[in-house]
Amino acid sequence: MSYPAGTFIRNTMAARINHWITAACFVLLMLSGLSMFDPPLFFLSDLFGSGQWERAIHPWIGCVLLVSYAGLIAQFWRDNFWNRDDIAWMGAIVRVLRNEEESVPEVGRFNAGQKFVFWSMALLVPVLFLTGLVIWEVYFGGATRIETQRAAELIHSYAAIAAIIIWITHVYAAIWVRGSMRGMTQGYVTPGWAWRHHRKWLRSLVATGSPGPRPRRAGENS
Repeated sequence: MSYPAGTFIRNTMAARINHWITAACFVLLMLSGLSMFDPPLFFLSDLFGSGQWERAIHPWIGCVLLVSYAGLIAQFWRDNFWNRDDIAWMGAIVRVLRNEEESVPEVGRFNAGQKFVFWSMALLVPVLFLTGLVIWEVYFGGATRIETQRAAELIHSYAAIAAIIIWITHVYAAIWVRGSMRGMTQGYVTPGWAWRHHRKWLRSLVATGSPGPRPRRAGENS
């Protein structure tokens, strides 16, 4: 596909599809999980047809989420290593929140907040999957003791709450930073956006044309 002249590729088509599959799975799991978590939220099960259908489909969506997030890890893990720039950026977090980024230390393709979301979910998704297997009654109910299932359900619940909080923060930040959503919906960002929020990444683009796994300049096919 083509992109507006003068813009930079932020995310390839494959990355965007992978991201939105992951997002859709997470939202479906959150809604179905919350309806099973607390009786006042059981009405959410109507979105899945019934409570029975919801309980049946919930773990399968979890399997898809695990595979989908593994795809994101394979694509982005190199850009999410922690470095000194992230420490400096975190030290200026108050200015970031005030939207005073002209005086904030430069960062690469992802800032410390984005890296925190990435690695937190990289930990929580497998925890949710493994504990989910233990409490998946249809297939594994007879393989574990009731005490083990109760412990797994408790861990599963806490991990889900943590993941939901991180997801809310991620969505809020994407909306709050103007232009970020376009990078994941249409794939490109403007030079001004890159200069303001990811200046070191922009310098890499200008110097080498390669901020990561072969992104391309606007106008090229992806």
